[in-house]
Amino acid sequence: MNHPPLSEQEQLRREKLAELIILGIDPYPAPLYPVNRYSAEIKNQFTEETKESFHEVCLAGRIMSVRDMGKANFAVIQDAQGRIQLYIKRDDICPSEDKSLYDIVWKKLIDIGDIIGVKGYVFTTKTGETSVHVRELTLLCKSLRPLPIVKEAEGQTFDAVTDPEFKYRQRYADLIINPAVKETFNKRTKMINAIRDFLNERGALEVDTPVLQSIPGGAAARPFTTHHNALDIPLYLRIANELYLKRLIVGGFDWVYEFSRNFRNEGMDRTHNPEFTILEFYTAYKDYLWMMETTEQLLEKTALAVCGTTEIPLGDKTISFKAPFARVSIFEAIEKHTGIDVSRMGEEQLRSVCKQLLIPIEDSMGKGKLIDEIFGAKCEKNYVQPTFIIDYPVEMSPLTKKHREKDGLVERFELMVNGKELANAYSELNDPIDQRERFEEQVKLMERGDDEAMFIDYDFLRALEYGMPPTSGIGIGIDRLCMLLTNNASIQDVLLFPQLRPENRE
Repeated sequence: MNHPPLSEQEQLRREKLAELIILGIDPYPAPLYPVNRYSAEIKNQFTEETKESFHEVCLAGRIMSVRDMGKANFAVIQDAQGRIQLYIKRDDICPSEDKSLYDIVWKKLIDIGDIIGVKGYVFTTKTGETSVHVRELTLLCKSLRPLPIVKEAEGQTFDAVTDPEFKYRQRYADLIINPAVKETFNKRTKMINAIRDFLNERGALEVDTPVLQSIPGGAAARPFTTHHNALDIPLYLRIANELYLKRLIVGGFDWVYEFSRNFRNEGMDRTHNPEFTILEFYTAYKDYLWMMETTEQLLEKTALAVCGTTEIPLGDKTISFKAPFARVSIFEAIEKHTGIDVSRMGEEQLRSVCKQLLIPIEDSMGKGKLIDEIFGAKCEKNYVQPTFIIDYPVEMSPLTKKHREKDGLVERFELMVNGKELANAYSELNDPIDQRERFEEQVKLMERGDDEAMFIDYDFLRALEYGMPPTSGIGIGIDRLCMLLTNNASIQDVLLFPQLRPENRE
């Protein structure tokens, strides 16, 4: 790897590092430091009544700003909870007559971005700011790269780093200088915990299923491929965990779920990353109607847990997760937004409709894909508030039970929010003969060139032949849900380390 030349600031910091070592100051001491307080905790709990308990505090953090007052300094450090002001007096740090070490180290060798530990007591300044009067200061880590400068004044942030290339590639620096970014990921964890609590309270069992699979099943998507040297076989990174969770339903578990890290070798945009997280759960003796009600309850509870309300701001809109949600059949949606009834059309008629609506299609697309393209191009964007799109044609849903009342349809819904799919759910197909025929239809599509068509998973068919009880299942996009609950427009903003092109270091 080529190393770009050091900037003037980077070179200067390395010189300061060498001077610290000459002075006998270890710039990277042993990691144990007896932190007993954090910034937000101090600010929230310190009062005249509680000040006795703040006489001996020890905290650590990164220097974010310094104001030189001659024989004293005010500095701000940032720890895991936020920022707090320090008051650092030369006579306290260097009680001896010789103050030169303080002047050399603090004035010349310490930089913004360095991590320090301090011991002292909490007080309130004349301006009313809760601060720490430092009695002892220890350098814990010398920073060799300057932070991007971010200025704050009167509650506003100026010069904040907004360049996506920087934000996503150097997430570590983004987290340091943009506190709101950390809040997004705190909310993501709170969201996942709320979902987990909801499922656990109802008796669901969290499980793990394979990431490396011999058959990339459970979805229509292009997989990543790899090779297992010891077995000398090709393997795939999973595109879904559905077929393994259904195996567990066959095995006798009534309700299983998994937060599944999935991988799809497809395009990237504001709502797609090749590596993403899906929640899938499967429940025996339930159907898609039960699943719609459960999904409403789950999302309403999660919104309340994360945001304290079901009315969620998103850009210039407000999304309401208050149950119940609207329900519209996919054919009704297409007819409403195109004026065309496609419910009884064959493949060639659908091709003509796509041509008429100027929707690009490929020769490999069958009837199901064509209907999906029409809905995606002309209908999806119109469903901003949570809406269940229900009752899909059988050609679009190779793993779904046929509709109990409507010929040619299956019991499936997709939940649309803000014009994008958030969840996909079925009454699961448990007829092994029908399932085999559906897989064989997928093979025909693959032979036509559809690289997203499903493989036949013979082991899954064998499992179904033992008998799977009537089951309902769902997949919910965790990253997309996080975008909604944190008011972010791009999936990259809710992934700590989104996929990027390799960095050009020449």
